[in-house]
Amino acid sequence: MKRRVVRVGPSAVLLDVAPERVPAWYAWLLARRDAGEFAALDVVPAARTVLLDRVDEPERLVRLLRGCPPPPDVDEHTGGLVTVPTVYDGEDLDDVAERWGMSREAAVRRHTGIEFRAAFCGFAPGFAYLTGLPAELHVPRRDEPRTRVPAGSVALAGEYAAVYPAASPGGWRLIGRTSLTLFDLDGTPPATLTPGTRVRFAAVSS
Repeated sequence: MKRRVVRVGPSAVLLDVAPERVPAWYAWLLARRDAGEFAALDVVPAARTVLLDRVDEPERLVRLLRGCPPPPDVDEHTGGLVTVPTVYDGEDLDDVAERWGMSREAAVRRHTGIEFRAAFCGFAPGFAYLTGLPAELHVPRRDEPRTRVPAGSVALAGEYAAVYPAASPGGWRLIGRTSLTLFDLDGTPPATLTPGTRVRFAAVSS
């Protein structure tokens, strides 16, 4: 799809691109902002958009985004790496393994062998949508969401993996749990998994 650039309110600009191009545009926009090429308070990626909020000269930024060449893809080795220690005892692990056509143990090895990347955050503070799951491992959400998913639950839904930072309702399939803190208001930044972060899961016994 072609990029679409629109004004949003008096001082925001929204860039709409193909989902697989969001990481590249997000990294490029952060670098351009930090280099002083434009001023914006926030650069916020989502599934297929990047929002630039409180832009000093929004019309100039619109022209820049419409006229510039597309940025190169993000180097897969860039971005900090966070390892998530995971106890693989989730209620849906056997179901996921069956959908993947393998044993429970093989499913754990498959999951821990993938390097994910935090694409964007949403749903709840510190909830990062992690990309990198191969198409053959995509699994649907549960037909009936749970009324309470425990904090630290490692989960899958569609093309994404995630870790629930706090207890909440949820319809993702639970494969494990971690004791890693995902959101702390006193942290810098508060969220452990920020967009662009590389993520690996490591199996632990407890």
